[in-house]
Amino acid sequence: MKVLVTGATGFVGFAVASILAERGHQVAGLTRSPSAPLPAGVVRHVGDVLDPESLPAAMDGVAGVCHLAALARVRDSRTAPLPYWRTNVGGTLAILEAAQRADTGARVVLASTASVYSDRAVQPLTESAELAPGNPYARTKLAADHAAADLAATGAIGAVSLRTFNVAGAQGSHGDGDLTRLIPKILSVRAGAASELVVNGDGSAVRDFVHVADMAAAFAVALEACELGRWSVYNVGSGRRSTVQDVIDAAESVTGDRVPRRYAPAVDEPPALLADSGRITAELGWRPENSDLTRIISDGWKALTSS
Repeated sequence: MKVLVTGATGFVGFAVASILAERGHQVAGLTRSPSAPLPAGVVRHVGDVLDPESLPAAMDGVAGVCHLAALARVRDSRTAPLPYWRTNVGGTLAILEAAQRADTGARVVLASTASVYSDRAVQPLTESAELAPGNPYARTKLAADHAAADLAATGAIGAVSLRTFNVAGAQGSHGDGDLTRLIPKILSVRAGAASELVVNGDGSAVRDFVHVADMAAAFAVALEACELGRWSVYNVGSGRRSTVQDVIDAAESVTGDRVPRRYAPAVDEPPALLADSGRITAELGWRPENSDLTRIISDGWKALTSS
């Protein structure tokens, strides 16, 4: 299958493009950068989901799209919401419009988020949990899900939304450089690139971490199973409970030294966020084979220290 991956030079997009190429697909990567690394065998298309003129060449002959190009920082979305609506909704609409123009209708897999669920929902979260996105980022991603579902219902495309939890680790030497996220920040501190880790609260918040290789595998199986005229949604997480303190302890064990840290007042965030990924396991056979916390941190550390 000829597949377009948007955001292909990003942390998750790179891993998705890599696994699709490994599985024998003909992969093109849409990126705004003419030089950022892409996996071996992936054809570069320089363009932007907000530039409609750059999409026809990238979509030529494409039968599937993995759409990962987005803005994804929750706190930034609260102070500057309009770029999030423009990129996450406007960019998705542009991809959906291009997909429905494909000769036989394209299959589209979207990167969604667990942030769309209500803070009051029972943990671990299933796909039937109450939807109540609590920030502009989450609201834009839910709007994108709805747009894909509505278009799929017409029969023009097939669509799958993958609701991600906390993706971490590395795909080979390609790690996560976003220091607003917990594991990259911890590893950056240990590498001496940042002075300390600021922990909001007492470190007891519970999160679900999934290895980026497992996340990429979810995109691959979702794309291959996607059917025209149908929209499906799947949670993608490890199902493992890890507190912030657990992550710090594991990082100290992997890297062999203490993580300098400072505790700050708690912020307005869910005390727990855990995935029930039973649906994607039952229907598509996906499993989080690499998502042990030590493996995630070890792979991230190797990527950081080898670069």
